[in-house]
Amino acid sequence: MILYGIKNCDTVKKARKWLEANGHDIEFHDFREQGLDEKTLSNWVKVLGWGTVLNKRSTSFRELADTDKTELNDTKAIALMLANPTLIKRPVLTDDSRVMVGFDTADYEAWFS
Repeated sequence: MILYGIKNCDTVKKARKWLEANGHDIEFHDFREQGLDEKTLSNWVKVLGWGTVLNKRSTSFRELADTDKTELNDTKAIALMLANPTLIKRPVLTDDSRVMVGFDTADYEAWFS
């Protein structure tokens, strides 16, 4: 399993702390430092939809040009997120067949049960 995010994000810190406290040794991928490939991001969008993966409440989104914020679709949202990884909701937890965005204790407990 891989936990994707940005190491200084508070929600990512909470998720990592929960994972460690519950004995889950998960690989961490900081997509600000390590980047993110289009195939991985496209898979997340295919599974969850761009509306779930793209963080429209982020400062990064609010700072985009109005033309970038309108007429969003899979292709445009993926291009925006690849160019600005801070637009991705965090953290993203993945394994071979599942993808989860965000951190909620109950959701993580269910994932690992």
